[in-house]
This record gives sequence, structure tokens and C-alpha cells, in this order.
Amino acid sequence: MPINHLVLFQFKADASAEQVEKAYAGMLSLKDACLHATTQKPYIKSLTGGKDNSPEGLQNGIQYAFVVEFENTQDRDFYVNNDPAHKAFVTTLSPIIEKVIVVDYNF
Repeated sequence: MPINHLVLFQFKADASAEQVEKAYAGMLSLKDACLHATTQKPYIKSLTGGKDNSPEGLQNGIQYAFVVEFENTQDRDFYVNNDPAHKAFVTTLSPIIEKVIVVDYNF
């Protein structure tokens, strides 16, 4: 059963526009950078995201949102726990991220 992995970012106030843009591009690049452990081929079905533009004012500081779609929970679990490209990306965020929220659901 497919699963969506929602990732929401709030950047630190002192994060530069260049750092934020690099993080944004880095997150989107995971679609091709993350390789399946067995096939060594990209396994993320889709990855979309962008800067918040909601007029509702309910963001609570969240500035960027991403939706990562996986074929199944096994692929999602590999991504979260073991994928080296994902792990490397996460380490680049700690100096500039204030808050991360992650929510997953099957559909």
C-alpha cells in the first residue's frame, strides 16, 4: 500500500536565503539520490514541495512543506532509517533548522 511522508520545515531566523535555497534543493534532489538497497535504482515514487503560500495564517512557523511518496512502508522505513543519501542530507540541516514535523499516512 502506498505511503506519503509529509515533511515540514521551519528554518532558524538567522538562516540565510542561500542556506534555505540549498536545503530546499537538497530535499528535492533526494528523489534521484536515494537508491534502493537491492536494485540500486531510485525508489521514491514522487517528491514535491515548496515554500508555504497559505493565506490562512495557521502555519505556526512552518515555512516549507514536502510530500515524499513511497510504494510501501518497507521503502519508507529504509528511507527513514538507513538510506545514506537521506542521512547525509539530514546532517546538513541541523545548523539551520528550528523545527521539523513529519507525518506519514497510507492511501
